[in-house]
Amino acid sequence: MHNMPPPVTKVLETFTPQLFRHAVAETVSVLRSGQVAAIPTETVYGLAADAFNPQAVRRIFQIKGRPAVNPLIVHVASMAMLRDCAGTVPESVHRLAEFFWPGPLTVVLPRSEKISDDITGGGGTVAIRWPGHPFFRDVIRELGNPVAAPSANLSNRLSPTTVEHVLDQLNGLIPLVVDAGPCAVGIESTVLDLSGTVPAILRPGIISADALRAVLPDLSEGITSKDRTVSRSPGTMPIHYAPVAPLRLFHFTSESDLIQLAGENDAGPGQTIIMTHLPRPLAAPWKDCIVFPFDPEAYARALYGELFRSDKAQPRLILIESPPDGTEWAGVSDRIKRAAAPRS
Repeated sequence: MHNMPPPVTKVLETFTPQLFRHAVAETVSVLRSGQVAAIPTETVYGLAADAFNPQAVRRIFQIKGRPAVNPLIVHVASMAMLRDCAGTVPESVHRLAEFFWPGPLTVVLPRSEKISDDITGGGGTVAIRWPGHPFFRDVIRELGNPVAAPSANLSNRLSPTTVEHVLDQLNGLIPLVVDAGPCAVGIESTVLDLSGTVPAILRPGIISADALRAVLPDLSEGITSKDRTVSRSPGTMPIHYAPVAPLRLFHFTSESDLIQLAGENDAGPGQTIIMTHLPRPLAAPWKDCIVFPFDPEAYARALYGELFRSDKAQPRLILIESPPDGTEWAGVSDRIKRAAAPRS
C-alpha cells in the first residue's frame, strides 16, 4: 500500500490586478462550498467562513481547536449587511462608522436571528467589524454574506501577520491561503461593547480609548467584561496570542536583574531572547536582543512577526520589556500580558 502524500494548502498571490481578481473568485468559491480559507485583513490573517453557514463556522472551531464559548467576529461590507446581523443598531454605530470604518474596530450588538449560537458562543450578542483590507472587502461583497473570521492560527497561539505564519500552523489543515503581504496593523481589532447602557471596551486595540471617547464621550473608563458567564468578545481569555517559548515581562533596571530573571526561569543568557522598546547597554551573550520601535503602531506591526522569528530560534525563554503606559499602548500591552500569562 502506497503512503499518501500529506495534504498541502494552496497559496494564491494578489500582487497584480489579475491575480487579485482570481484570488477573490477562488476564495469565494471555497467559502460557498462550506470550506474555510485563510485571507488577509489589515489586522492579522483571518480564517474565514460564510457566517450564515453554521457547518462552515463549526469547521473554524475544529481546525483551530478553539473553545466553543469563544465567540467569533462577523465581518461585513455595508451597513445593510450589518443590519442583517444585528437585532438593533444604535445611532452610535453610525457615528463610529463615520470615523473608524472600514477599519480595525469591532462593535458588539444584540444579535439577529440570522446569527447562530456557534458564532456567539451561545450569547445574545454578536461582534461585528467592517474591515479595511480591500481583498477582504471584495470577498465579502462577492460572497454576498457576512464572513466569520478569527485569526488564522491554532487556538491561543501567535496570530499570523504573514502567509508564512499561517502555513507554520495550518499547512495541510485548510485548502487555501491568500497572500497579500504583511498586515498593516499587526494586532487584532479594538472591540467595543454597545449592547449595554454604557459603551465599554472589551478588548483594546490600535484604536485607543481616547480616540473612541472623542466620538462617544460616555465611554466607560478602563477595560471591562460585565458578563462573566458568556464572553461577548474574542481574545479575552487569560492566555492568548502566545509563542511556543515561555515569555516573561520585565521592567528594566539592570542587566544583572535580567540575568537573575532568566535564571529563575531555568535559562541562561545564551538561551534567552531579550525584547525591549529602548536600546539597552547589554554585555552578556544573549541569544538575541530585539529593539521594537518606540511607537505603538509600529510596535504593533512588528510584535507577532518578531515573536514568530524568536520561536524559530528555539530559545528557552523570551524576556519582553513592559510597554509604556498610556491608552495608545493598551492594545500592545494587552497582547503581551496574555502571551505571558501562566500556562497550565
